[in-house]
Amino acid sequence: MKKLGNTLYVTTPGAYLGKDGEAVAVRIEQEVKLRIPVHLLDGIVCLGATGASPYLLGFCGERGVAVSFLTEQGRFLARVQGPVSGNVLLRRAQYRTADAPERSTGIVRSIVAAKIANGRAVLRRALRDRPAGEGNAGIESAVVRIGALFPSLSGAPTIDVLRGLEGLAARIYFEVFDALIVQQREAFSFHGRSRRPPLDPVNALLSFLYALLRHDAESALEGVGLDPAVGFLHTDRPGRPGLALDLMEELRAFLCDRLALSLINLRQVRPEGFITRETGGVEIDDATRKEVLVAYQKRKQEELLHPFLREKAPAGLLLHLRAALLARHLRGDLDAYPPFLWKG
Repeated sequence: MKKLGNTLYVTTPGAYLGKDGEAVAVRIEQEVKLRIPVHLLDGIVCLGATGASPYLLGFCGERGVAVSFLTEQGRFLARVQGPVSGNVLLRRAQYRTADAPERSTGIVRSIVAAKIANGRAVLRRALRDRPAGEGNAGIESAVVRIGALFPSLSGAPTIDVLRGLEGLAARIYFEVFDALIVQQREAFSFHGRSRRPPLDPVNALLSFLYALLRHDAESALEGVGLDPAVGFLHTDRPGRPGLALDLMEELRAFLCDRLALSLINLRQVRPEGFITRETGGVEIDDATRKEVLVAYQKRKQEELLHPFLREKAPAGLLLHLRAALLARHLRGDLDAYPPFLWKG
């Protein structure tokens, strides 16, 4: 099984990455502050005003270490990737499947089923953790309403119908998301998803975590030879990694939403760590961003039993395992793409 490496997050303004032998060196004002052997890295994420030498980018490309550039708040800017791995036959199978609804509907059904089930599992976990909590009636109702969608899901005839069910489940889920926040409620109230820009601290936190997950999803797909741009649930759009977004849907609730709730409810992030701009958009300050990155890395190290492979693996390998199973299905080695269902 593939081993989980580290993702290097560079957040210090003015930091510059260079090649130092077989290692990545991070320099600040010409002084080397960090040196990491490249074989220990799965990827590099540069946030904000950071840079990298062309030699370092070429070196990372040769070693299969993707380098992504994001704004301070996690908005994707660019990505440098080395030669495509895998073979052209796999990508041709991916493109043929994406162009054939009768073949891709089953994949979309698995993705949507996993997203809905895992969001429902987050709600059910909250009910178990606080059986007499405020807002439980609304959460219980949401669990029932989401559960009622599964019969329609199994019989949905088209991808558009599946997209509609996914959207309905997401609305029900986020309608009660505020009730999952039990600490710092005044500062971290949630009234629905907002993006570009996020309009409150909870949305800023979710968007930042989703951006980190997107980097990992693209790396996982490229690692097995799939094209991150051509998805099945998400339609093609220039500059959008449709398949990476597909892969993310199964794991958003499990990896990101639960982490955001933990950070707030355990007071690991505080209201003063979020800045409201004149435009109304909310941003995460540098110290809080580093706290979130550390917590995300720790979450990826946690082990769980994979429900399909029946093997223990770090949570950070889930995306790679999902990508590998999808590749096996597209090659014809698996009859279906099995959904990832977290039992909560």
